[in-house]
Amino acid sequence: LVHLIPVNPIREDGLNAKSRKRIMPDLLTEPPAIDPIYEAHVYCNIPTIAERSMEGHAPHYFKLVSVQVLIRHGDRYPLYAIPKTKRPDIDCMLVPSRKPSHPQLEAFIKHMSKGSAAQLDGSLSSLPRYPSHSLCEMGELTQTGVVQHLRNGQLLREIYINKHKLLLSDWTGKQLYLETTGKSRTLQSALALLYSFLPDFDWKKINMRHQWSTIFCSGSCDCPMRNHYLEEEQRRQYSLRVKNSDLEKIYVDMAKIVGIPTRQLRASNPIDSLLCYFCHNVSFPCTKTGCIGMEHFKIIKRHQLEDERERQEKKLYFLYALLATHPLLNQTVNRLQRIAEGKKEEIFVLYSAHDVTLSPVLSALGITEARFPRFAARLVFELWQDGKRPKEHFIRILYNGADVTFQTSFCKDYYKRSSKPMCPLEKFVSFVKRDMFLIFNSTSYYDACRRRPL
Repeated sequence: LVHLIPVNPIREDGLNAKSRKRIMPDLLTEPPAIDPIYEAHVYCNIPTIAERSMEGHAPHYFKLVSVQVLIRHGDRYPLYAIPKTKRPDIDCMLVPSRKPSHPQLEAFIKHMSKGSAAQLDGSLSSLPRYPSHSLCEMGELTQTGVVQHLRNGQLLREIYINKHKLLLSDWTGKQLYLETTGKSRTLQSALALLYSFLPDFDWKKINMRHQWSTIFCSGSCDCPMRNHYLEEEQRRQYSLRVKNSDLEKIYVDMAKIVGIPTRQLRASNPIDSLLCYFCHNVSFPCTKTGCIGMEHFKIIKRHQLEDERERQEKKLYFLYALLATHPLLNQTVNRLQRIAEGKKEEIFVLYSAHDVTLSPVLSALGITEARFPRFAARLVFELWQDGKRPKEHFIRILYNGADVTFQTSFCKDYYKRSSKPMCPLEKFVSFVKRDMFLIFNSTSYYDACRRRPL
């Protein structure tokens, strides 16, 4: 979706003479105005062409010392059904000969059947390790979703294992930190990525931790003001929806087609179900009264995109995001600091999560240009050591392969003044430990969570 264009010649020290690699929109393929169909295709993330990525790029004298990956689960069956319509006919059995497929899919299925030796926290041990229903169950990962993460893992392996030797062949379980929510789709997505990242891994080395909260707040979830800002944001969403007359007409029309009250149709969240039809190229549902069509889908999807745009402008979601993501970002920063000090544990981290996990993290970091997390989205934090000054450490942040380090609020200014193609670790530490709370007129997470706005 983006061209990564190096500008100006490279100097002898491996840096660009004037400017680092900049991300330029690919104007040949990306329409200038909101195009709901184009955006829906991006969201589906159907595995077709090889992906270009900027992970692992640094001057030759830099050493990669840690990688932390936050993913959204892959393509799934809807969480909601449109009442009085036939559910989309999607097969969740894994069939290597069926498209989309992957060269490692068959080996993945075999390896997953041997997984009883793994340590899977709590309720994770009772979840299936791969999808296996001939008609998908609600929220179940599909074959497309498995393939998306096999591709993610393969791409990361080529860069981080083959090129940068982040983990050697005798890696230990202590070098990994793995955490997932308690849904089968997040566990299975994590296992698919892990399998192609470390093929035929030893199950005894795997310790998958269970995170009960979708925002990964662990033991720091008590935050009244976070809930306050979320409620305000939900009121904003409702207000925008009731003002949209085109959307209301579409809901009324769709409700007539399926023969239910408009309010009931709205509550069934039809966009979630319609996206499944769209992503799997299945005809939208019909009844004796008529068919739900592309025009219905386009207007609902356009409203969703407009809602995302207004969300950026109104800042309520941003305030929610800062408080929602601090526990996870604080854990990330603490780990990076330990590794920078020489610790050799948890050098590869994988959090397997949801759109409601990734979206606030992107917002809190200030990456406002990022799209809403597609299926199998990945956000990567790389920690680098400067070979010429070994005590100096830098981070790079990448979203779906694009370098977004200098879109972050804490490194925008540094980019203008420095010749280094990444961000000093201290900038990230200061942001998480202190600067995140300034907007709340607070100095700590605890205080920010309890201080009412003036």
